[in-house]
Amino acid sequence: MEIGYLELKIAQELFKKSPDTLNEDELVQLGELAGKQARVERRILGSSEAASVMVPPATLATRLSEIRQRYPSAEEMSADLERIGLDADKLATAVERDLRIEAVLDKVASSVPRVTEVDAEIYYRLHPEAFDRPDARRLRHILITFANPQEKAAAETTLTGLRSSCRDLDKFSKAALRYSQCPTAMEGGLLGTVKRQQLFAELEPAAFALKAGELSTVLESPMGLHLLRCDEVLPSGMLPFSAVCAKVIEKLTDKRRREAQRSWIRKQQPKGD
Repeated sequence: MEIGYLELKIAQELFKKSPDTLNEDELVQLGELAGKQARVERRILGSSEAASVMVPPATLATRLSEIRQRYPSAEEMSADLERIGLDADKLATAVERDLRIEAVLDKVASSVPRVTEVDAEIYYRLHPEAFDRPDARRLRHILITFANPQEKAAAETTLTGLRSSCRDLDKFSKAALRYSQCPTAMEGGLLGTVKRQQLFAELEPAAFALKAGELSTVLESPMGLHLLRCDEVLPSGMLPFSAVCAKVIEKLTDKRRREAQRSWIRKQQPKGD
């Protein structure tokens, strides 16, 4: 059961597929990974730290619900479990085992020193390239597609009129909802923060020439005709430490936790193994 569940879990996480749909090379890789993971997990659960760990029923129920949601239907999930020799009860036992392992590793990691703002700022100063923001724009657009010259002319007339009447954000967003034939219409035409080389080549020069609040002329791309609006200009340059401090602390904390867990797992390995 242990290996079967591990193979199911690893296949989903690594290949996004069920074990029985993997090719020969993937199956070999899956078997090696599952065997290695099983040995590690047995050492974790055999440790003194694992003796007092209990999994609350609500936590187990939540995790089982998350697993069910990966399948289109209960029948497909049951079939998948049956192929690897599991049923609902055996799955619950395997998942509870998973959660115990996670709880043990959380306990091990809880002793790592807290990452301070000083630690974060040292990292920030030593890795400036990680915080160099490229030139970007926060953009919206209205897209109208066409299939023939008559539709193109009509689309151009519509967008030219909107360019004159929808310069402020609220009016542009409402016009996008009404006229745009892009899924972004539901969000007022919002494309989000766009960096260079993320737009069609036909749109980029005009987009990056816009100032905040400005609209482009009517532009054509392989998708159709566009009217762009720049909500905000995000100039290139070093992000201020205040803007990234929390994320740096989170990143360094996660790194310390993983290192502490790996070090502890190595210590559980029997001599000569």
